[in-house]
Amino acid sequence: MPKTFTRDPDWWRGAVIYQIYPRSYQDSNGDGIGDLLGIVQRLPYIASLGVDAIWISPFFTSPMKDFGYDVSDYCDVDPMFGTLADFDAVIETAHQYGVKVMIDLVLSHTSDQHAWFKESRASHDNAKSNWYVWADAKQDGTPPNNWLSIFGGSAWHWDTGRMQYFLHNFLTSQPDLNFHEPQVQEALLDVSRFWLERGVDGFRLDTINFYTHDAELRDNPALPIEARSSKTAPAVNPYNWQEHLYDKSRPENLEFLRKLRAVMEPYNAAAVGEVGDEQRGLEIMGEYTAGNDLMHMCYAFELLSGDTPDAAYIKEVMDSVDAVAADGWACWAYSNHDVQRHVSRWNLTPAATRAFTTLMMCLRGSACIYQGEELGLPEADIAFEDLQDPYGIQFWPEFKGRDGCRTPMVWEKSNHNGGFSEATKTWLPVPSEHVNMSVNAAEDDPTSLVHHYRRAIAFRHTHAALKTGTQDDMRVEDGCLVFTRKQGDEELFCAFNLTDSPATIETPAGKWHAVGGELNSASPMEDGKIHLGPWQPCIMLREHG
Repeated sequence: MPKTFTRDPDWWRGAVIYQIYPRSYQDSNGDGIGDLLGIVQRLPYIASLGVDAIWISPFFTSPMKDFGYDVSDYCDVDPMFGTLADFDAVIETAHQYGVKVMIDLVLSHTSDQHAWFKESRASHDNAKSNWYVWADAKQDGTPPNNWLSIFGGSAWHWDTGRMQYFLHNFLTSQPDLNFHEPQVQEALLDVSRFWLERGVDGFRLDTINFYTHDAELRDNPALPIEARSSKTAPAVNPYNWQEHLYDKSRPENLEFLRKLRAVMEPYNAAAVGEVGDEQRGLEIMGEYTAGNDLMHMCYAFELLSGDTPDAAYIKEVMDSVDAVAADGWACWAYSNHDVQRHVSRWNLTPAATRAFTTLMMCLRGSACIYQGEELGLPEADIAFEDLQDPYGIQFWPEFKGRDGCRTPMVWEKSNHNGGFSEATKTWLPVPSEHVNMSVNAAEDDPTSLVHHYRRAIAFRHTHAALKTGTQDDMRVEDGCLVFTRKQGDEELFCAFNLTDSPATIETPAGKWHAVGGELNSASPMEDGKIHLGPWQPCIMLREHG
């Protein structure tokens, strides 16, 4: 039965959000590319997972140089994805199932084909001449400063018409908007109003810490080798060699975020910001989500990169959140459209995959799951000639780009395209190893991962302490991550063995009874110990009286 649709202003706290990459979800018209009506078709399945909301990656009009993250019209749907009427159908159908809809707003930059940029580059004195970040060359003709593009090379591109450089933190076809220009801020707030009026329940805000730049265009300082990180850019990218003090994560950003929050408030809408910062990600997350007048939640890349996290690492991350973002709200994710799928990135066994799934549903914060991770899909290996991602083409073969996590969703085991499309050729190939892991195959297997996801999400929704409670007493014991969650009278003890070996921990003081048996949760033994198998959790509820 569909859930009742509510307008709870705090619906986002502890919510489970399902990310859809629309090009790869479901093709409804046989052109090899997923579309909005394909999402409508699959909403019953999405709702069956028990998620609170969907986040749809960009579907706006775009030349698709960066697959929709280069927007040429913020207030229309690209024809490859459908029409505004199709989007209205997504909203209507999702709401019928009690699922909220968040859309991906790309506000830091536009396409160079956007009417705003075409006007801005036409002259030095037109009405939009200051809407983008223009700067004169140095006397020797070189760029204004040392800022780098995350996609490689200088962040400045020479425009022969204006005889000036413009800033692009990403592709040269993605010029950055000038947030120091009040008219730009107003235009973007109008964009958010347009979609809120169409019924969206919130936004995922792309590269939220890139909005504002240093007006003085000061050089970024060099970063010592030992301080470099590859959390948000591949290790082969010299972007990691700078401390990005001036090209992003500027304190001036907060003023715009307050304005955006004020626009959203009457709609009970929520926003989750993407914070891409190598050194200060969690700190910025704390700044952007503190109090009640900025963003609702943000995510950083602590669990979206790197090696398999052990208990000590997760404790370190959570301790950092407590230290720099105690008043904020995190949204945790293991996978998304920008990173290698976590089953492959962390080389997880099925048991480990289940343990991390259950853990996410027990951690304080909201949770984001990426299409296909509920099937356990591994990263696809894409041949160079099939690559679409300009980022991967630029840094191949040391970094193979983002196409491996963007391949089409697999629905039917028997179909040559996994039920994604009737086309002869899909925009990215459907990996043959994925087809046997399709939705219909998983649905028919009561032991499959998708059923574990459903159980874990339902377990989270059953316990208020897991959705909105405090997270206390986190520690590492015999390789296990141990903590408690509390909300009102409800207190849960959570322990996760995040190793390949059995572990033994002490039963906490007091009276408890085991819960979560459907998630393979262990029970305490008569000897006062909890014996955990490899990758096994123990979740217990405190008894009162």
